[in-house]
Amino acid sequence: MSLHSEQSHQLPSSVTVLGLGPMGRALASAFLDGGLRTTVWNRTPGRDRELVERGAVSAPSAEEAVAVSELIVVCVVNYDAADAILRREAVTTALKGRTVVNLTADTPGRARDTATWAAEHGVRYLDGAIMTPATTIGTPAAVFIHSGPEELYREHRPVIEKLGGTHTHLGEDIGRAAAYDIALLDIFWTAMAGYAHALAVAKAEGVTAGELAPFAQGIAAILPPLFEEFAGDVDSGSYSGEINPITSAASSMAHIIHASEAHGIDAGVMRVVEGWARRVIARGHGTDGFVRVTELLGR
Repeated sequence: MSLHSEQSHQLPSSVTVLGLGPMGRALASAFLDGGLRTTVWNRTPGRDRELVERGAVSAPSAEEAVAVSELIVVCVVNYDAADAILRREAVTTALKGRTVVNLTADTPGRARDTATWAAEHGVRYLDGAIMTPATTIGTPAAVFIHSGPEELYREHRPVIEKLGGTHTHLGEDIGRAAAYDIALLDIFWTAMAGYAHALAVAKAEGVTAGELAPFAQGIAAILPPLFEEFAGDVDSGSYSGEINPITSAASSMAHIIHASEAHGIDAGVMRVVEGWARRVIARGHGTDGFVRVTELLGR
């Protein structure tokens, strides 16, 4: 289906998706499933074939893709890529008066910078983040977070919710969604690094990954209630070490370091964490819990 044949009907698409990587394609697919007239564009041609076969409109340029919709959803690799699209003069001109929902992952500072640019050019702007894999888009398992003007979010929520799952507006501060995203990804990738390191240590000791996995899942199951408890400690400043004081934590970290390095396995990450713990202890907080390091890092 060509863009020009659609324009001849004088009916603009309900939504435009810029960026057709795996996540962008999933977003466009969900909009199509939701019955929305969907225009798509990608810098590299050819990624829209299946979407076009399902009824999407393929735009030959970003400015033409933008011009046919009131709502433009952007999902590319980072804000450098988003800026390269949105801040081209022809695209910026076409965006004036329209709403951009940027689901590209980057830092809170970049989100705020883009919001400033948008305001200067008459572009209505919402930022957001996708917290689940592309395979969840369009299903109840998808999780989206959004930030920016609440009135603008409410206006476009009926379209945004076609993406399925849960949608949470976190506040007017445009960088708030990115702040949540960064913090949550910090948890994820730190945990993944720890798991990869644990598998290396286990393998060196003759334990297969498959043998360790069920016990690793048991460790993971301990974490959710601890997250809630530690959040209360940080918000209240109590940092209780009643269950496990940081002196005990530092001792177990030292064991991990020694066992790892005995096999020639890099223990640099754990050495850094042990260093945090030792600094907290040196400041007289040895009876506090491990999460006291939050205060140390904040300084």
